[in-house]
Amino acid sequence: MIGGSTRVFAILGDPVAHSLSPIMQNAAFQALGLKAVYVPIPCSADDVAPLIQALARAGGGGNITVPHKEVAARAVNQCLDLAQTVGACNAFWGDNGTSIGDNTDVHGVREALRQLDAPDAPWLIAGTGGAARAAVIAARDAGVAVAVTSRDPGRQRAFESWITAHNVPITTPKDCGVAINSTPLGLKAGDPLPIAVDAAPRAKVVLDMVYAAGETEWVRTMRPRVRGAADGRAMLVAQGAAAFHRWFPKRHAPVEVMRAAVNAALRG
Repeated sequence: MIGGSTRVFAILGDPVAHSLSPIMQNAAFQALGLKAVYVPIPCSADDVAPLIQALARAGGGGNITVPHKEVAARAVNQCLDLAQTVGACNAFWGDNGTSIGDNTDVHGVREALRQLDAPDAPWLIAGTGGAARAAVIAARDAGVAVAVTSRDPGRQRAFESWITAHNVPITTPKDCGVAINSTPLGLKAGDPLPIAVDAAPRAKVVLDMVYAAGETEWVRTMRPRVRGAADGRAMLVAQGAAAFHRWFPKRHAPVEVMRAAVNAALRG
């Protein structure tokens, strides 16, 4: 039952109606008997800082999704090292009145690719935002080069400069054995494919950070052409479990409960 001692967590972004984070995290809270609730809050960039501060000071926290992850990194009082490196914050919480931000997307990318048994080969990343930056840092941790594709040539050039500045080698799409979509393409019916079918001819594994009932169109298109393909549900659960540990450091995230809640929601 929600009461005066209930801790409030939220996902902040635009859009957020599609997000399964509330279903996933509320299932985790209920499984462990925690006095906490998780809600979606659609918001503008100007809303991010006051919402983070209000939730953190009240003893709660939450997550940030597109397009506000970079704004959130500047909005928290204390941005932890990984989030500073990525330049994007997707998880936040309060500690004695101070808001703290971290990045759990890097872990999410690594875990999702581990489950796909990704080859030791360069990654092609579609997108230039906070999720793409997390993928680049995950690639650096894995010791692989990256290639980038974007619909905006100027943003692509700026992102490639950022990648080089973070000591990650840049290669060409034709050399990539992994393809990753970090854009929102696929959230809406009729969206174009984020990465063309023939963009990475050597790709053995594809990971879509977007998730949808019945999988995204890109994953369905690529599945017959590659060894392994997955939409964003594995990454969602992994980054969500990592965020849970930040909010409740003395508790273990019930990962199987969280995964089951996500899978059930996507089955409709």
